[in-house]
Amino acid sequence: MAKSVLDMSMSVDGYIAAPNDAPGNPGGDDFGRLHEWGVAPGGTGFRTDGPAGEMIADLNATGAMVVGRRTAEQVDHWGGDHHGRGVRIFVPSHRPPGPSVADYPLVTYVSDGIESAVAQAKEAAGDRNVLVHGAYTAQKAIEAGVLDELQIHQVPVLFGAGRRLFDLLPSRLELEIVRVVDTPDATHLRYRIVY
Repeated sequence: MAKSVLDMSMSVDGYIAAPNDAPGNPGGDDFGRLHEWGVAPGGTGFRTDGPAGEMIADLNATGAMVVGRRTAEQVDHWGGDHHGRGVRIFVPSHRPPGPSVADYPLVTYVSDGIESAVAQAKEAAGDRNVLVHGAYTAQKAIEAGVLDELQIHQVPVLFGAGRRLFDLLPSRLELEIVRVVDTPDATHLRYRIVY
């Protein structure tokens, strides 16, 4: 059965976006630093070997995606195809999508809440996991009890400012460690959420 898994790179001080995160500057100033762990030498794509390659392969094996509207719009919905994988993208939002979404048949805006977005994504994913992206979306999914796991790639850097992943949570949550993979570029932490 599909699980919903938040997959985010994060600084040690909890930031998933750097200062000046805006539509013309997605992720903010020097945002790429959070993702260097997964980039192949020479910057020619993603790593395919070692622990980082395994993390990227896991990410690419997901069957659908739930992403916040802000994130989706900043990157123009990845041109309708997240990383060229041909998976459905579900965007929970109370407002109708902008006109560009009409060109992206894999993108669906869901107006009846995060629970519905995750349920639709799980159905679309079949037996594969659902990738969840975005701080606000993750917080809402946790609040609704529909986020199953966290995959955090903790990068050894302190941003000091930007957008934090877990600023507003409804209450304390316990986590069970599923996996820890420590590398010089990042510590990859996978948790199961205990509701």
